[in-house]
Amino acid sequence: MRITELLTKDTIAMDLSSTDKNGVIDELVNQLDKADKLNDVSTFKEAIYNRESQSTTGIGEGIAIPHAKVAAVDTPAIAFGKSKEGVDYQSLDMQPAHLFFMIAAPEGGAQTHLDALAKLSGILMDDKVREDLLHATSPESVLQIIDKADDEATEEEEAEEVNNTDAESAADTNEPYILAVTACPTGIAHTYMARDALKKQADKMGVKIKVETNGSGGIKNHLTNEDIERANGVIVAADVHVETARFNGKNVVEVPVADGIKRPEELINMAQDTSRKPFVASSESSSKQSESNEKQGIGKTIYKHLMNGVSNMLPLVIAGGILMAIVFLFGANAFDPKSSEYNAFAEQLWNIGNKSAFALIIPILAGYIARSIADKPGFAAGLVGGMIAVSGDSGFIGGILAGFLAGYLTQGIKKVASGLPQSLEGLKPTLIFPVFSVSITGLLMIYVLNPPASWLNNLLLNGLQSLSGTNIMLLGLVIGAMMAIDMGGPFNKAAYVFATAALTEGNAAPITAAMIGGMVPPIAIATAMVIFRKKFTREQRGSVVPNYVMGLSFITEGAIPFAAADPIRVIPSMMVGSGIGGAIALGLGSAIQAPHGGIFVIIGTDFSHVLQSLIAIVIGAIISAIIYGLLKPKLTEEEIQASEAMND
Repeated sequence: MRITELLTKDTIAMDLSSTDKNGVIDELVNQLDKADKLNDVSTFKEAIYNRESQSTTGIGEGIAIPHAKVAAVDTPAIAFGKSKEGVDYQSLDMQPAHLFFMIAAPEGGAQTHLDALAKLSGILMDDKVREDLLHATSPESVLQIIDKADDEATEEEEAEEVNNTDAESAADTNEPYILAVTACPTGIAHTYMARDALKKQADKMGVKIKVETNGSGGIKNHLTNEDIERANGVIVAADVHVETARFNGKNVVEVPVADGIKRPEELINMAQDTSRKPFVASSESSSKQSESNEKQGIGKTIYKHLMNGVSNMLPLVIAGGILMAIVFLFGANAFDPKSSEYNAFAEQLWNIGNKSAFALIIPILAGYIARSIADKPGFAAGLVGGMIAVSGDSGFIGGILAGFLAGYLTQGIKKVASGLPQSLEGLKPTLIFPVFSVSITGLLMIYVLNPPASWLNNLLLNGLQSLSGTNIMLLGLVIGAMMAIDMGGPFNKAAYVFATAALTEGNAAPITAAMIGGMVPPIAIATAMVIFRKKFTREQRGSVVPNYVMGLSFITEGAIPFAAADPIRVIPSMMVGSGIGGAIALGLGSAIQAPHGGIFVIIGTDFSHVLQSLIAIVIGAIISAIIYGLLKPKLTEEEIQASEAMND
């Protein structure tokens, strides 16, 4: 089946008017509905948002592919939309998305439909296709571009078997030969984009690769025992379970499917690294790892579920926190009707931020942790457990416990209910799962988990409130340094979650240290390039302004490329400056009242603390810049020549 049998004139919206992600989704869903492709618009839209909650479908390079496979789709179809200005779609590369393809697949869709959808995902990895689509002026031109790319993709598929034979024969020589497996929850888009990104990068690097896809249509390009035996390494880029026991003893790189799209070169290099510890499969089960690997897997799994809750909670934290911070522009007590500074509008903003947004934070955290573990059946129990944590005064600690309790309890109930007669199947999601999971989670929270969690939560908060002098500076030092250890990774997230938890309880010290510590690295990198100009290539110096902008906006990730290229020098340098910056800020009494926004909320909230915060940022950034600049070696002649050649 050709792609243009699914993408037609009546499913194309040439110029989208929306300026945000939700608006784009609404427009494309409406386009599909107008074309009579859906039988239940709300259910389909819910499925699209559910997929987005797992990970963004903004794959980078200006492309977003929201998709869902659900019974609400009558006829398989693809909707296309374009935004010249670009839309913030929370894409993997943090850049605006311009081209949008919404895939609507029915449950149990025909294999030909699935093949066409997979082909579309692949051709969008082609730079020329994207460029042509960006400049298309009519639905007809869009269809013409897709038809041409479809023809080329078909030719490539026909040559796939030959290429695989070449790849396998490479194993008999000294040529590098690696394998990969890609899979995503729906098996429609990311699976094939990761495949094509890995193949494209491997070709650039002169590395032979064979990629198995676990898509909606089943497993394609299956890796044989001979493939596995001869390969140097294996990349598993998947968000769902794939069979890994077959890779026992090989160098296995396991990452989310999104990493296969955004960092293929790094993964290919890791797969060829013979110094990595071999993967060990469990002898008891073909689908489990050894005990040591299982422990590591448990830790990663817990982190994944927790981050799912945190990512869905953060919009409430940020929106609520910023609204509350704006209130301080009207006066320190402008929200209080009894105060002489009272302002009715400020009171309403305070109520929206504090009594509405902040009131939902812990239930949403718990609900989405539970949903990450047990899918939809766990969501209700997680929300109820989170509400009980709020009423029981156990705060974030109770909310996290409630989420994991509700999720794993629901999983247990689902297993027990699997033995019920087929006639009761329809009652499981509507009656059995919610009644049992909500009631048992609620009772366990009230009688078992809430009392100790409440005691621990109050102990922690009282300890924070009592900190002063050297102790408060030590807190700032630790939180600031944690923000710079991995710049968006587990340590950074742990510090940020702790800080936002304290902010919701009225203590601004941790979030102040976290924001200062997170702003320092990009600013320090930019400053180092200004001070030690000759130690950086011309290409690197081109990122001076972007790093200043990202640093001032509290986007720590701006420093990641430098940290990845030179972690031994960059990370310690940034930790020192970020830690000192956090300590100085708290030592001087700075108190940032919002969880995000960088310089904008620092200047726009409480003017009495602006100078202290700016002093902390400047000192921290200069310290990190000097340390990094002194540690960084001078450019070699080869690096200088390569830099000059690249810019000629």
